Amino acid sequence: MSVFTHLVAELGRLLEPVLAQSATAAAIVLFTVLVRLALHPLSRAAFRGATPAAGCLPLLLQLPVFFVMYQAFSSAKVGGEANELLGHRLFAAPLGSRWTEALGEGGLFGAQGLVFLGLFGAIAVVAAWSAVRGRKAAAVAAAAAAAASAAAPAGRGKAKPGAAKATAGARPGARPGARPGAKPGAKPGAKAGAKAGVVAEVSAEQQEVMRKLGGVLPLLSFGTLITAAVVPLAAGLYLLTTTAWSVAERIWLQYRKERAERAEKAERTEQVEQMA
Repeated sequence: MSVFTHLVAELGRLLEPVLAQSATAAAIVLFTVLVRLALHPLSRAAFRGATPAAGCLPLLLQLPVFFVMYQAFSSAKVGGEANELLGHRLFAAPLGSRWTEALGEGGLFGAQGLVFLGLFGAIAVVAAWSAVRGRKAAAVAAAAAAAASAAAPAGRGKAKPGAAKATAGARPGARPGARPGAKPGAKPGAKAGAKAGVVAEVSAEQQEVMRKLGGVLPLLSFGTLITAAVVPLAAGLYLLTTTAWSVAERIWLQYRKERAERAEKAERTEQVEQMA
């Protein structure tokens, strides 16, 4: 924890000529950005679905950082020495103070209370932004699952070209629609029908799960707001920064994915036109 304290203190000193007493708060934001940049490859792998564990690793690796941040601004001493970070502020509010303490120093709209209200407002905006995008993503995924579920039964009723020829060439005693040389009694298309049924069943289950998750997961974004109300102000700044980064990062990755798909589609179209 002393290494973290030293790092944040040094970043604060670098920013102090520009940001004065709020330099340490800016150093916390900068430190959080550096952590998220280091975790970006894992976040990118999670977005692409490379491995099931990839989606959990960025979150799990941030927990120790958040714990250190919490301890650094909750302890009066670090390594046997006085914690210098506790004296730093974000505007009028000490970075080690909590919302309940700010309410006792001037009420909800006091100098410290307004700082916390600004923090809560920013977190609420990011959470709402994340919730809206989460609902849209869940709706798109559910629509795709529904389309797959509807397409599977429809595909089973279509006759394959050449089915009549195969029937005509079948051995005597073979069932209509059997392949030439097939054993009598074999059921044509049984395996394909079974696969189609499995696909339809899985798609229906996925559709139901996505519908339920689409209504619950976006609400979890507001859990950050509750956490920020009970942790030190410095930890709340970390939560705001990392949450905003997560939302912006996902938007950027989605944009790059869609741009790559459009480029690939345009390239295929151009190839078809050249062949024609």
